Amino acid sequence: MKAIIIGLLGALFFSVTFVLNRSMELEGGSWVWSASLRFFFMLPILFLIVGYQRNILPVIRHLKRNYKPWLLWSTIGFGLFYSPLTFATVYGPGWLVAATFQLTIVAGSLLVPFLAKDQKQKIPVQGIIISLIILAGVFIMQMEHASSVTLVNVILCVVPLIVSAFAYPLGNRKMMEVVNGELNTFQRILGMTIASMPFWLLLSVYGSIVHGLPDGRQMSQTFIVAISSGIIATALFFYATELVRHDNQKLAGVEATQSGEVVFALIGEILFLSLALPSFLSFIGMILVIAGMILHSIVSSIGKQKKTPVINKISGEN
Repeated sequence: MKAIIIGLLGALFFSVTFVLNRSMELEGGSWVWSASLRFFFMLPILFLIVGYQRNILPVIRHLKRNYKPWLLWSTIGFGLFYSPLTFATVYGPGWLVAATFQLTIVAGSLLVPFLAKDQKQKIPVQGIIISLIILAGVFIMQMEHASSVTLVNVILCVVPLIVSAFAYPLGNRKMMEVVNGELNTFQRILGMTIASMPFWLLLSVYGSIVHGLPDGRQMSQTFIVAISSGIIATALFFYATELVRHDNQKLAGVEATQSGEVVFALIGEILFLSLALPSFLSFIGMILVIAGMILHSIVSSIGKQKKTPVINKISGEN
């Protein structure tokens, strides 16, 4: 129960991203600054965290040895993940963006054959079948959204989120291969933040030319996002998974808590942005997305249990 509560807290802090990004958009702030400022703020904070652990030098050495894959996969895993995510908030409320982004679970399953390193792996059929539930939920919500906006708005909301949903698992899994266990989680996040800086600098130059500089309110809100989602939520989620790493069923429960982002984002927008309640159909779609995520986690845990050799279980108990 402790791990589940911590996982839900992590989802709560993650949801701040969707609420504040939408808030900044409604207040006239550019999505460019909502995206890039988050990583500019995260960089010194991560330097402090990793520096306190005296682990910065290994990150710098690893970056120097493998700068090309670091640049490529960090730009994809951070840049092409987060910039389309913030762009989508221009055309849809935060709760809808949060729900649609759960397509990343579908993307993760479809990427399996392309990310397998030493052995040929097929697309997990069970995972895809369950993912259809998530897709159905997203389809229902976006169709309902389409009834109140133009088709162009829907496309400009959905297409960037599809890019983001694929970029997130692709970039992060490829970076884990590059790191190969040589760096811990915070070291890897620091390295990816450093390596993605060229992308954020270019985006900020574009933002300065097209939109001008951000105001103080947008800077303060992106700072909150950097602390809340980039640092606190990440730390809570990894701590929760660490608590139950030897129990696949409990681990699945912790992973499923991330579906809470959708609910928390909706509540946050109702409380702080005076958002009207979504329609009944949208609620049905939201329930389907959350149910699909929970089922996906349960099936994943069963699959992990089947693959775990009996001898490992015995040695683990000793």
